[in-house]
Amino acid sequence: MAKARLKPARKTGSGKKKSPKSKIRKSPKKTKARAVKKPARKPAAKPRNAAPKKPAPKKLAAPSRQRTASPAGVPEQLRDLALRALDGRKAENVMTVDLRGRSAIADYLIIATGRSSRQIAALADGVREVVMKSGSPPPRIEGKQQGDWVLVDAGDVIVHLFRPEVRHFYNIETIYGLAPPRD
Repeated sequence: MAKARLKPARKTGSGKKKSPKSKIRKSPKKTKARAVKKPARKPAAKPRNAAPKKPAPKKLAAPSRQRTASPAGVPEQLRDLALRALDGRKAENVMTVDLRGRSAIADYLIIATGRSSRQIAALADGVREVVMKSGSPPPRIEGKQQGDWVLVDAGDVIVHLFRPEVRHFYNIETIYGLAPPRD
C-alpha cells in the first residue's frame, strides 16, 4: 500500500493556518473631519394634564448638642430619683458631684460601684426606668454590654457605674477633687 503524502499547512507567525479571508486590506484615505454645529435641543413639551411638581420636603434641623435650661427643680428631682434607684438596687460607694456653674455638660454627676457586670446592668436599667417615669426623655446608656463602666446620660444628671477594680483604675473622683490622688 502506498502512503499518501500530506502537504504541511503554511504557518504564519502566530502558528495558525492562513486562511484566504485574512488578507490585509488597506484602509481608505481619511479625510479631515469638519466641525458640525448641532442645533440646540429644545426641552420636551410638558403634557397638558401633568400634575405640578411638589416641592422637596424641608429637612429638619439637626438636634442641638447644647443643653437647654431646665425648669427650676428638675435637675434636683432627677438626681434624687437616680439616687433612690441606685440605693434600691444596692449600689456601693455612691458619690454625688454638683457641677452647677462648673460645667455646661450637666448639673449633677453621680458615681457608683456595683459588685458585678450583671448588677451594673440592673443599676443602669433602674436609673433608666425612674427617669422615664418622671416624664423626661429616655436617657442614653453606653457600655451596658461590657458591664465594666456604664454611663447613663439623663441630660441634667450623668450617672457613672463601675465595677470596683475599674473604678479604682480610672479614679475619676480626682478630676473633681473629691479624692486624694493615688500613688
